[in-house]
Amino acid sequence: MLLGLQGATVRFGRRTVLDAVDLDVAEGEIVCVLGPSGSGKSTLLRAVAGLQPLDAGRVLLDGRDQAGVPAHRRGVGLMFQDHQLFPHRDVAGNVAFGPRMHGADRREQAERVRELLELVGLPGAERRAVAALSGGEQQRVALARALAARPRLLMLDEPLGQLDRSLRERLVVELRELFGRLGTTVLAVTHDQGEAFALADRVVVMRDGRIAQSGTPLQVWQRPADAFVARFLGFDNVVQATVGDTAADTPWGKLPVPEDSPRGTRTLLVRPAGVRLVPAAEGLRCTVTARTFQGTHVAVHLQPRDAPRLQAACALREAPEVGQEVGVAFDAAEIAVLG
Repeated sequence: MLLGLQGATVRFGRRTVLDAVDLDVAEGEIVCVLGPSGSGKSTLLRAVAGLQPLDAGRVLLDGRDQAGVPAHRRGVGLMFQDHQLFPHRDVAGNVAFGPRMHGADRREQAERVRELLELVGLPGAERRAVAALSGGEQQRVALARALAARPRLLMLDEPLGQLDRSLRERLVVELRELFGRLGTTVLAVTHDQGEAFALADRVVVMRDGRIAQSGTPLQVWQRPADAFVARFLGFDNVVQATVGDTAADTPWGKLPVPEDSPRGTRTLLVRPAGVRLVPAAEGLRCTVTARTFQGTHVAVHLQPRDAPRLQAACALREAPEVGQEVGVAFDAAEIAVLG
């Protein structure tokens, strides 16, 4: 295990920002820590980097306790959301900073700069001023600088947060391929679940300084640990239910559930894909209150009588109009019993 946190705790006055967190990151693994603002994810990153002292617990790198080890001696790379490039240095000067601090001669520095700029898709950019670069280009230079010192662990703090959506979506794919090619161990924090799910081998969801759930992107998406995780991931169809052998009693009526579901009073998640629109006379009667175009589908907001709102996902050509009365049926394959 390259990185280990054991009971890592950080307090700001009476407020516990990081609450006895245990986390392991294996060599070559990409772990994304996901959570809303104030969940403790950036504090976790700063604690690993040595920028935030722990009030309790330990940070281990290669099994060695990092207590008292300053940030510049931990052998980790850190890339911030705002890049923090040196404005008075050109691209080469920024990328060469790490190797120069580690005693590399000019020839070694130039070779490392050339290598990394080629790797991040900016060949020949050595002499360009950083102020003349676009946001995406600055992001690539910041990444090259973070990789230049060959860190055993690369940490990213909201790495694509300042970029527009189309550029973020393109860069996150490139980063995933790059880290896989290099075998880089990565610990990243973000509030964007799409970014985390596209980049990570493992997703860690945080809430109030604690880990709410940890698993592969598929595990977390298919089976959120609780209502908080489900709602943070953007699922709105979450209710309390009484689960029996093959069905659950819910405010939306009796819904089918997977056969292996835990019984009793539980939290039920119905994914939008599991809310099927049928003729009004054939299912739970609802009124369409809103439609939102999502690119690949339309999110249809539905209001049943005397029950919580529902959200369905359907193709544009099949989406009903606002105000229309429709029926709803439910697919067991898209229903998850949480907890």
